[in-house]
Amino acid sequence: MTDLRHYDVIVTPSITEKSTLVSEQNQVVFNVAKDATKPEIKAAVEALFGVKVKAVNTLLRKGKTKRFRGIAGRQKDVKKAIVTLVDGQSIDVTTGL
Repeated sequence: MTDLRHYDVIVTPSITEKSTLVSEQNQVVFNVAKDATKPEIKAAVEALFGVKVKAVNTLLRKGKTKRFRGIAGRQKDVKKAIVTLVDGQSIDVTTGL
């Protein structure tokens, strides 16, 4: 039984052109909660997907100010985690949990 906190740590997988390029180096990119730490992210990925994690790198992308039809708006801050898996392990993020 997985802890429900694991579902709060991993928000969504990040499906972008760059994230598909790093998947060749055995890495997966996730959007995570802003207060999540590296050990929490590692535990969540190992528990939810059943894989071994070698390393976790995080980054915080600050939200930008954009205009839509003349009205100014602001995008949210997003924390991303780049998870490096042990050789021989893989995650197919397109299938979901």
